[in-house]
Amino acid sequence: MILFDKHGFHGVTVNQIVDKTGTSKGGFYHHFTSKDELLYVIHDEFITYALEKATIANDTYTEPVKQLQAIIKDFVKTFDLYKSHISVFYQENIYLKPEYEIRIKKKRDQFKQIMINVLWEGKKAGEFRNDLSVEITTMAILGMVNWTYKWYKQSGSKSIDEISSIYVDLILRAVLKTDSISADTYSNLLLNTVKKDFSI
Repeated sequence: MILFDKHGFHGVTVNQIVDKTGTSKGGFYHHFTSKDELLYVIHDEFITYALEKATIANDTYTEPVKQLQAIIKDFVKTFDLYKSHISVFYQENIYLKPEYEIRIKKKRDQFKQIMINVLWEGKKAGEFRNDLSVEITTMAILGMVNWTYKWYKQSGSKSIDEISSIYVDLILRAVLKTDSISADTYSNLLLNTVKKDFSI
């Protein structure tokens, strides 16, 4: 993964991979049919994680506000846990073979659909703005959070937990109806987020 991140997909050979990992060609081909499959596995690992976390958030909470909050926080944290995977994905995804691209797209679409459903449920429950365009809002959230890979540094001044809390605040302020939740309730919601992040 570090090799792909540094040299690009076509700039890395199987020989370099086995040398870096301390395995053999036989060991490599025991786990992967090709370098293309390895690229797919790199992509699939972090997308699967994000989808599983979104599914858990969706199943754990009944209130759309809490579902959206949990989905966003886990989504943002993915960019810390899988930083190298995601860098490789955005740099090299054009080289995915069609059969692998279809599998990846299916999971990305499932993740997007969970977000869409939560926003629709929030509107129906009267918690989210009536004039909210669910599809455009979903794409805006995904675009904003996905762009994190471009600027986030693990050595930066803000931790991933602090960044995720900022995202939650921005997005909730954008989607909530002004009269759907009291100021105290909103403050407590964000305070609970901070408590979970920083154990205070």
